[in-house]
Formats: sequence, C-alpha cells, structure tokens
Amino acid sequence: MDTLPDLLGSRVDAMAFSQEEYARYSRHMIMPEMGVEKQKRLKAGSVLIVGTGGLGSPLALYLAAAGVGRIGLVDFDTVDHSNLQRQIIHGTKDVGRLKTHSARDSILDINPHVQVDLYETRLESSNALSIFAPYDIIIDGTDNFPTRYLVNDACVLLKKPNVYGSIFRFDGQVTVFWPGRGPCYRCLYPQPPSPGEVPNCAEGGVLGILPGVVGLIQATECVKLLAGIGEPLIGRLLHYDALGMRFREFKIRRSPKCPICSDRPTITELIDYEQFCGLRPAVQVAAPMSAEINVLELKARMDRNESLFVVDVRNSNEFQIGRIPGTILIPLGDLPNRLSEIPKDREVIVHCKSGLRSGAAIEFLKSQGYTKLVNVTGGILEWSDKIDPSVPKY
Repeated sequence: MDTLPDLLGSRVDAMAFSQEEYARYSRHMIMPEMGVEKQKRLKAGSVLIVGTGGLGSPLALYLAAAGVGRIGLVDFDTVDHSNLQRQIIHGTKDVGRLKTHSARDSILDINPHVQVDLYETRLESSNALSIFAPYDIIIDGTDNFPTRYLVNDACVLLKKPNVYGSIFRFDGQVTVFWPGRGPCYRCLYPQPPSPGEVPNCAEGGVLGILPGVVGLIQATECVKLLAGIGEPLIGRLLHYDALGMRFREFKIRRSPKCPICSDRPTITELIDYEQFCGLRPAVQVAAPMSAEINVLELKARMDRNESLFVVDVRNSNEFQIGRIPGTILIPLGDLPNRLSEIPKDREVIVHCKSGLRSGAAIEFLKSQGYTKLVNVTGGILEWSDKIDPSVPKY
C-alpha cells in the first residue's frame, strides 16, 4: 500500500527511543508487522483530531497510547453532563472545563511523550487550511454537515488523508478519504441533506458505546497509515450496526463529476459551508422574519392565562424527560400527517430542545399556508435555565 514517505521520511530518521519508551511500546515492537522502525513512524507522525467528543475521545486516548508523537485537538466547547455517557476522555470533575484542556490532561496522563497542540476555536473556512497544514493526517470526529464538508475540502486542497467517521443512534460509518488515491466525502455525499432532515446526536441520541467502536476503527486506520502497514479503508465504507452486531462493507468510487477532487474541479477554495448546507440563505431577501419569543415572554403569557397553542416538535422520548406545561407533542417527522390538529386561524407557538427543529417546523408550516407562527428561542434548555430548573437538561 501507499505510505507517507514524503511526509515522514526525514523525521523518522531522527527518531530515537528512551529505555522507558522501549518498555512502553514493546508489544508493538515485537510484532513482525511493526518492529522498531514502524514505531518510529508513529513517533514521527502528527495527527489532527477535529472534535474531542464521542469520536475524538477514544481517538485521542488510543493514538496517544500507541505512541503518535504529535496530536492536535480542535474544539471550542466545554464539558457538559450530557457528554459523559460517551465522551470518555472527560470525567465528572471536568464539567464546565474546555474540552481541549480536559482531553490534553488525559492524553498526557497516558503518555507524557506526546506533544499536544490545542486549537480552542470553531473550525471555519478562514482558519482550516492554516490549522491543518502542519499535520500528516486529519481525523474527522465532528457531528454536523457543514464541518464535514469543510474538513473534506480542506483535506483535498492540502492533499491530506481524512479519516472519516460518523455515528447515529446504533449505527456508525468509517472510511478513509485520501486525495489522489480514492474518493472524497463529496463523492459519497454530493449534496447535504435539507436542514432538519437528519437529526444530530443531540437530537436523535446515540448509544454511548458506539463512538468507542467507531473511534477505535478510525484510530486503527490512522496507525496503519502512519506505519505504512495493512490495507486502509480507501474506497471502502465500513458500516457498523450495533443492534444487529454486523459489519458491512460498501465500495465507494471517485466521482468524475466531483466538484473538488475530480480532474476538473469547480471548487478551488474553501466556501461558506453554513450557506452550502442551507443553514444561512445565499441572499438576504426582504421578507418578514418569523416571529420569535423567548422563554421569559412565554412564561409571562402563560401566567396571564392567555389561551396559547404551543406545539413541542421533539420526539416522544425527549417529551418524557421533561416538558413545558400545556404543550402539545407533535414530533417534527409527524407534522405532515397531523396538520389537521394545528389550527390556521390562531397563533401557533413552536418549541423544541434548542430552537433548530422548531425553526424547521415553522418553515414547513409556512409552506402549508400557516401565517401566525412563533418560534421559542432557546427551547426547553432555556426553559430549564431560566424558568424551571427541575426540568432535566439532556
């Protein structure tokens, strides 16, 4: 298979191990497929992990333990209680800390020989190329479509391998996108789904163990690429079904019409990925914005005993965790079949967990002729923060 001699060659020659490192990596070094030289490649290698959440946690821990010499972490979020079910690099004591700081401490506790670089920022078109440039391999541990397309395009432009993984509920996917050697993410997914069409893990949930399995497969692929051993998942998408405990493999091919990795690309620089994924309009039109209400205003109207029609578009399991009193549950996916329950002649107030799905619901209702629509900004999370702390946050 192809290795990375152009990226690692001179650095590998300069690598040496201490007595402690020989002991630490001995189980690698005694394998014929690895040996001392392949372990030197790991020490010489550099990997950037985008996201220190469900996938980034096992990735960072196992790559550090394996002896990868330099690990970069990109994340701007802080640790929340809802993360601890799957983001095993963080502990209860880390709630409220920056995820990059918590992850760094765990990495260095496992292996103090690793150089850890922190990028406490949101990955954007303006900074992606400069952040990616120093690293041999980029690993995508994100959970949203704009960032996935951004990671892909930056990797293609820089000609860097992109070890991709995704998780949802009980299913995971892993592949390796390597420009010039196989397809890219756009070959697999030419167009993003419509906003709100595919929920993320915060909305749809995820089995806490699932990112461990998927992240470890990503880590395995990364080690293989750095060491130059085995057969990488280039042109092959591995699907994992945790409920059925099945792995399936699908062939994926480079698209001759791919806008970025084909022989005649139409994308030659990073673009606005929020706009590309439909999360921000290309042109601001002079149309009236949907009405909005915050939770304090909603509570005040409830206290005045106004006759309100409030629709909760979360799923039934979320509704069981906590609810705003007096709301009617109509999950977003059920809206098309339950329009008869929603009046057109009165104001309809819509809420969800944070405001994203309720915004999508309002856009759908507009298309069906509804005009008196109000979105609750911040959703039930803000209700828990500002109105009723007894409502669990999730």
